Amino acid sequence: MATMDEEESSFTLPLIEDDENKQALVTKLEEIEPNSSHSCSTTTSFFKTCFNGLNALSGVGILSTPYALASGGWLSLILLFAIATAAFFSGLLIQRCMDSDSNIRTYPDIGELAFGKKGRLIVSIFMYIELYLVATGFLILEGDNLQNLFPNMEFEVGQGLTIGGKQGFIIIVSLIILPTVWLDNLSLLSYVSASGVLASGIILGSIIWTGAFEGIGFQQKGTLVNWDGMLTAISLYAFCYCAHPVFPTLYTSMKKKHQFSNVLVVCFILCTITYASMAIFGYLMFGPQIQSQVTLNLPASISSKVAIYTTLVNPIAKYALMVTPIVNAIKTRFSCRYNLRFLSILIGTNLLISTVLVALAIPFFGSLMSLVGALLSITASIILPCLCY
Repeated sequence: MATMDEEESSFTLPLIEDDENKQALVTKLEEIEPNSSHSCSTTTSFFKTCFNGLNALSGVGILSTPYALASGGWLSLILLFAIATAAFFSGLLIQRCMDSDSNIRTYPDIGELAFGKKGRLIVSIFMYIELYLVATGFLILEGDNLQNLFPNMEFEVGQGLTIGGKQGFIIIVSLIILPTVWLDNLSLLSYVSASGVLASGIILGSIIWTGAFEGIGFQQKGTLVNWDGMLTAISLYAFCYCAHPVFPTLYTSMKKKHQFSNVLVVCFILCTITYASMAIFGYLMFGPQIQSQVTLNLPASISSKVAIYTTLVNPIAKYALMVTPIVNAIKTRFSCRYNLRFLSILIGTNLLISTVLVALAIPFFGSLMSLVGALLSITASIILPCLCY
């Protein structure tokens, strides 16, 4: 009977009584497996996570919001706020899913917990394809803007062999991005993210300055609603909030995970204000003549060049954050006997090379962003979190 009582009492006692014991267990795990995922990432503070979150959300979609507004008309702004609200709510659902089980560390883990192996497979497909195409879009964007700055540029590679300006710029930018891909610590990556957040603010300020003081003005009236372009508007608005696959990585990296909901509040409010402001001012400046990237409409003035040059910083600052979940997923497939630091560098480098090749083959930024927004962003950012929860 005494043995039975001891066994029963062992099942009624909690395995980990409090946070201190839990942290002690994690510390022991780190001593046993220093290269494991436990050791990589509970070091990021609230403010650094905010920078990473803002950098992930305030992406290159900011350049396409005026085009989205022109496509759908003024009433499509309601859709922007509706999508922002739905995306914020689904972000909270991701947090709740991760709070429910300490073993959940990635987005596919949530899918597996909800629907088994098939759920993991479906979530993985949508998540990794979306992140991959977003990263590819960054390179296309860089090529477009640099070609706009240097329209007649060509690169001679060898005797009789030349590379077009846009293709050459994509390759050069990829070399600049390469060192950021090697960073596997989100606390360090937050400093890169801070530059991306600052760049988004400078871009918005430069656009407003160009309209107010460079003779363009804000006289365009636009249309109230354009039903033919509403799907395009929805797709581009959805692309603005396609950072959800990164959220589990940000959550896992935080020191105080209960503060993640506050991170979401800060990020979504600031990013939505920025997106709406850019859409309104850009549409008032250029009306129906707006191009897929508002920077392509800017005249040759100092403030316009500031906006365009700053736009070049954004994808460089965001690329590594977008591919980090892909790198981590591939790393987990390898045994711990490998040097994970070297493995991370190797995987990140090969991912970058592959996205460069895709960017050279798919040169149309606006079409790619619409595709990602329509097929992947709404599914990965809104539908899947609701289904999994």
